[in-house]
Amino acid sequence: MTSDDQALVRASWAQLQPQAEQVGAALYQRMFSDHPELRHLFKGEMDEQAQKLMRMFSRAVATLEDLESLDRVIKMMGARHSGYGIEDEDYPKMREALLATLAEQLGDGFTTETRRAWSRVYDELAEIMIEGSAN
Repeated sequence: MTSDDQALVRASWAQLQPQAEQVGAALYQRMFSDHPELRHLFKGEMDEQAQKLMRMFSRAVATLEDLESLDRVIKMMGARHSGYGIEDEDYPKMREALLATLAEQLGDGFTTETRRAWSRVYDELAEIMIEGSAN
């Protein structure tokens, strides 16, 4: 991930912060709409789940230049998600939902470059989670 990628992700995330809870809810809504087979894997309050996801993205965005600092936490999340039944092939589904939600929320601000930057961030995070799920 380049410094330009980091700047694009940070700038777009700053735009989303005021409505982070709604963005999180929209993301899960999109994922369950596009991939209803995943709904049964998510137990409990989805509002709470969306808040947790947005907090994790906030932490990741704050440390983009050093995602390894979150390595242990992200791997633990991957292991937990594996225990819930999330499989490696489910990560691209969340990626699709994230990118579609960002496009919807950011409108014209979600440029090709911004999409590419978010894809790189998500792919790095997913890779670390998948490593954690293997352990």
